[in-house]
Amino acid sequence: MSGIAGDLPNIKAENLRDLKALTFDVFGTVVDWRSSVVDELTSRAKAKLASATSTSDDKGTKEKLEKLATTNWPTFAQEWRTSYMRFVRGYVPGQTPWKDIDAHHHDSLVELLGTWGVEGMYSPEEIRELSLVWHRLRPWADSAEGLRRLGGKYVTSTLSNGNRTLLGDLDTFGGLGFRKILSAEDFRAYKPHAAVYDGAVEVLVEGGGGKAREVAMVAAHLGDLMAARGRGMRTVYVERPEEEDWEVGSERYEDAKGWVDIWVKEGEGGFEEVARRLGV
Repeated sequence: MSGIAGDLPNIKAENLRDLKALTFDVFGTVVDWRSSVVDELTSRAKAKLASATSTSDDKGTKEKLEKLATTNWPTFAQEWRTSYMRFVRGYVPGQTPWKDIDAHHHDSLVELLGTWGVEGMYSPEEIRELSLVWHRLRPWADSAEGLRRLGGKYVTSTLSNGNRTLLGDLDTFGGLGFRKILSAEDFRAYKPHAAVYDGAVEVLVEGGGGKAREVAMVAAHLGDLMAARGRGMRTVYVERPEEEDWEVGSERYEDAKGWVDIWVKEGEGGFEEVARRLGV
């Protein structure tokens, strides 16, 4: 079977015989952004409250400290993530001025702190450091080992909207061992723009273009995979908690089961299961 485990479920072996490289979405697919961001938002708020002067005569400061204590940080984190999704989907190459994800995370954090009524509670330096929490996201339990196994046979590369420094830091922080770091920044566009997928294929496979079938996109988001498939790439879907935007059971979700090449359900082992199904 040429190293492809064709008898295993949810795999279209005939589509993967020529596979040479795997590109990985990162936020949500490789790393657990949600718990990582919520934990840091919560710990920093607690530290700020502990260091604040509770006897302050400034009524405004007291009110903001009270808001900081009762802020729903999971909801705040989701709004921060949602602002990122709006940002990348609204970017138009050649028309919208370029702005990297670090800059967006900083600016959107400042805006959210104001929206939630806790502006002024953190210094500019503290806000900048907090905005860089996205460089310190914990990987899912199967990510590092799965990538190690897959990297022994295939070129493993990030393909994320995160900027290069962010992705490099995540790779180091999580001990992920990617063989290559590719960012949407390299192509001055953001997924799901075709230029990102086409550019990755050109870099990873000699000849590019018609060789897109030799590269598979790995993601926990069917929208990402649909865009990659539209450029000729193969697709690997790894379910992660709370990551899928498409409604489970919807027509497009059910249709995806017919075109996704490998579908790993939540609880089946993530990247380690991908490696197993590919015979690694």
